Amino acid sequence: MPPTEPLILSTRDARGVVTLTLNRPQAFNALSEDMLAALQQAIEAIAQDDSARVLVIAAAGRAFCAGHDLKEMRAAPAPAYYQTLFKHCSQVMLALQRLRVPVIARVHGIATAAGCQLVAMCDLAVAASDARFAVSGVNLGLFCATPSVALSRNLGRKAAFEMLVTGEFISAEQAREKGLVNRVAAPEQLDAEVERLVASIVSKPRVALAMGKELFYRQLECGIEAAYQAASQTMACNMMDDCALDGVQAFIDKRPAPADRNGSPKG
Repeated sequence: MPPTEPLILSTRDARGVVTLTLNRPQAFNALSEDMLAALQQAIEAIAQDDSARVLVIAAAGRAFCAGHDLKEMRAAPAPAYYQTLFKHCSQVMLALQRLRVPVIARVHGIATAAGCQLVAMCDLAVAASDARFAVSGVNLGLFCATPSVALSRNLGRKAAFEMLVTGEFISAEQAREKGLVNRVAAPEQLDAEVERLVASIVSKPRVALAMGKELFYRQLECGIEAAYQAASQTMACNMMDDCALDGVQAFIDKRPAPADRNGSPKG
């Protein structure tokens, strides 16, 4: 039977902070094909919204995300089907990175396999102190290859590989120490901690954050000389934005920066 509620719940506040909530609580928010399609559609809508400032990825129920829907995956095994499924999942993950606004994962319960990948692909992550993380496919004979791409770009190589080959859970505090999450809060303080991070971000110029995020990920995949070239070009473009020019002048004049921190890049 079709679901009675949307697989992705979307809310937005007056600041342009969008929250997408994974909404398959009965299945621990496993990423079914329909869930991935709904998430991709929601991300694409945000990408077209010039007033969006921050995206928060949250989840309903007892868990953040248990990864792919294994029952769905097992129902019709075929190489072409699996290649299409994992390609679609990768496209969704990359869409988060390509968004011009910071993306924050709000994590509670468990985040396993592709759910852990989702946390790693978000720009920032805040976890409840009782949250747990694992890339546990190896326990079923399936190495978490696609999650390894995101994990190895967040953690040190040995820490990432240990998670991948053991399938063992790590705690929220261990995840923070390893670089998978930024902040850990008591469960009852999780929303407040997310809000503190959101408030800090929305107080900054949207243009600078958009340019900075795009450059941040692009330069990571370059050699250091190419990275500096790309960074120099980005800073030059950013500096020509009215918000940056006004902010620098305010610093020179020893006065507060202008209150309006939004805008669009020139050129």
